[in-house]
Amino acid sequence: MAVGGKAALALLLCVMVANTVEAAVTCQMVVSSLTPCASYLTARGPVTTSCCNGITSLYKAASTTVDRQTACKCMEQAAGMVPGINLNAASSLPGKCGVSIPYKISPTTDCSKVQ
Repeated sequence: MAVGGKAALALLLCVMVANTVEAAVTCQMVVSSLTPCASYLTARGPVTTSCCNGITSLYKAASTTVDRQTACKCMEQAAGMVPGINLNAASSLPGKCGVSIPYKISPTTDCSKVQ
């Protein structure tokens, strides 16, 4: 294989890996998706359109079991870092945004069992 062909193959592999990594749910994605919900989760403010857009976006991005488990773990970590978070509000948030998730948002959820 010529040097140009090897370089093109290497570039193609890099693009494929980058696209795979980009599609996976990360804690940064979870935090940025849920940030617009902070006032609802801590002070019982209204559920805003931007909050529901973030919830919906995160729901669509978590299309695999691994993605859903990652999102679950990240939500648990984030909940532990936000002082004054109302766990009942957190649990009700997906439903208020018209999204049904397959697990309860709670610090006691076993994320390894999320499908």
